[in-house]
Amino acid sequence: MKINQNTVLQGKKVTLVPYTAAHVPRYHEWMQSEELQRLTASEPLSLEQEYEMQRSWRDDTDKCTFIVLDTAQWSGQEDEECMVGDVNLFLTDTEDPTLGEIEIMIAEPSYRGRGFGKEATLLMMSYGVRNLGITKFEAKIGQENEVSICMFKKLHFQEVAVNSVFQEVTLRLDVNDQERRWLLEQTNHVEEKSYTDLKQPAEVLET
Repeated sequence: MKINQNTVLQGKKVTLVPYTAAHVPRYHEWMQSEELQRLTASEPLSLEQEYEMQRSWRDDTDKCTFIVLDTAQWSGQEDEECMVGDVNLFLTDTEDPTLGEIEIMIAEPSYRGRGFGKEATLLMMSYGVRNLGITKFEAKIGQENEVSICMFKKLHFQEVAVNSVFQEVTLRLDVNDQERRWLLEQTNHVEEKSYTDLKQPAEVLET
C-alpha cells in the first residue's frame, strides 16, 4: 500500500518498517519453513515470485504490510539483520472498507512468547484505526495455533466462527469509542518517523 511506503512506527520492543525489496531474501528464507507454511496457510514461492509479491504489497490498495524489526538491535544496523517477522492488514471487503483482516507472524523462533507479536499487532491496529479508517478487525487463525488465538483474545478479540473444513477460527474486534481509547493508550509511546530520513545516513556512508 502506497500510504505506508515511507512510514516507520517505532515502539519499545518492535519497530515496523515498510516491506522493501531489500527484505525479500530474508523473508524468502523464512517461508521455506514447513512450520511457517502450515501456520500461515502459505505455499512456498520462488525468490522471483517473492519479489513480485513484495511489489504487490507496495502497490495494491487492499494490502498493507510492515516488516517487524527488533528495536533494540535496529540502532545502527541494517534492517535485514534485525528482522523478526511481519504484520499485515487486508482490506478485501469491497462492501465494507472499514473492515481489516489482520495477520501477524513472528518468524524467528527465539522472539516468540516475548511480547513482540503483541506489540506489533497493537501498532498495526492503531495505524489502521488512525490512518486507514478501520473500525472492525478480524483475525483468521488455524485451530492448532493456540498461542495466537490466546494473544488476540487478550487484545479484546472475540471468537465469532469456526470453520471445520479449513480448521480455522475467526476472531473479531469492533472498535467502539472505548476500544479506540484503550488502543490509543496502549500505543501512545509509539513514534512515527520517515523511513527515507532514517535510511539516509547509511546511504551517505556507502557513497
